Amino acid sequence: MTNGAGTWSNWSGSEHASPVRVVRPADAGEVAAAVTAAARGGSRVKAVGAGHSFSPVAVAPDVQLRLDRLAGLESVDRTTGLVTVGAGMPLWRLNPLLAEHGLALEILGDIDRQTISGAISTGTHGSGTRFGGIATQVRALELVLADGTLVTCSAQERPELFAAARVGLGALGILTRVTLQCVPLFALHARDEARPVEETLARVHELADANDHFEFFWFPHSTTTLTRSFRRLPGDAPLNPIGDFSRRLDETVSGTGFDLLNRLGTRVPALVRPIARFAARAMSAREWTDLSYKVFASVRDVRFHEGEFAIPREHAVDALREIKRWIDREDERVSFPLEVRFAAPDDIWLSTAYGRESCYIAFHQYHRMPHERYFRACEEILGSFGGRPHWGKMHQLDAAALRPRYERFDDFTAVRDEVDPTGVFANAYLDRVLGRAPSAG
Repeated sequence: MTNGAGTWSNWSGSEHASPVRVVRPADAGEVAAAVTAAARGGSRVKAVGAGHSFSPVAVAPDVQLRLDRLAGLESVDRTTGLVTVGAGMPLWRLNPLLAEHGLALEILGDIDRQTISGAISTGTHGSGTRFGGIATQVRALELVLADGTLVTCSAQERPELFAAARVGLGALGILTRVTLQCVPLFALHARDEARPVEETLARVHELADANDHFEFFWFPHSTTTLTRSFRRLPGDAPLNPIGDFSRRLDETVSGTGFDLLNRLGTRVPALVRPIARFAARAMSAREWTDLSYKVFASVRDVRFHEGEFAIPREHAVDALREIKRWIDREDERVSFPLEVRFAAPDDIWLSTAYGRESCYIAFHQYHRMPHERYFRACEEILGSFGGRPHWGKMHQLDAAALRPRYERFDDFTAVRDEVDPTGVFANAYLDRVLGRAPSAG
């Protein structure tokens, strides 16, 4: 435990906190003790993982729990594929451990810095029309409730709590253990192709359905997209990892070289459009094959701000065209690409893919450049198509705006009000997006 632990900030630098107390529990019992003590003293408690959320979802004004000591691989059943891990396990550590046992997560996002608890709690997802987000792989959760009790939930045990807690925003309790349904180890054959924007938009649904995983990037000031198509292969398939030249190209397009170009664009805004067009031209065709987790996730060294909304899949092209029209009409300078991904529907109450096939449209801006006007426009445009904001990314919506977008929103808040009636696990962000619990004052 550390008192007066200084200032915490998230990865992008958009959020900061100066918690009164920081606790690094070694087990679930210590988590329960910390929660009980905080509740007794009228303090709020938030767990923090890798700090990779762009939203304030993990900001802890009072007591911050750092779960890095709850990061063990606790059990592995190769026959069933069920794996139990500590909630603080980071994905970048979990993936190679699973591979050693001949297993893998069925789907991953495009980064692996998050903890497993942070990834599922905020609805982290990848891309693939036949696959849900990471939380769809959860089979059981252990968590500490506001009264200090340690409970387990699953589809059979406390099913309503389980339906809510798989994407629980940290509002229901502190996750201490996660059981995941894994799949046999597999490889991915990856293909990057530069395509004209109009071709990609005309064929987007065909491409999404024809590949196991499909996504694309579009720098709005360019006429080119980079499409990424992944095909699943057995885990013993011959591997042909990405080569040194491609790695150096990545450094230029998305690493330190791109950071330098963005710094230049920050000082000379007139250069932003040429920089974006250069980055688009630098994207080239390539193919490689590697274990799935080495293909799904990529390094993101350049700092940026990000928002993302899930819309019904059928509106993908119309929404993208509307964003492009706004950028052109308002003469907005955007140096980062739009990122477009797809996901299957699921039944998790606050999942952005609840009950519908979804297209995710993410918008970014370099962290030193103004982003507010652009992000607000994207939020309004995607909201007009029924967009649901990614809980770990930037948006301005409140409970009144979010409630009609989620069929089970009131069911979630009812569970929240039952297990945390005084708002022990709340913060300003959760008060805004969920509304305050009736007993929280």
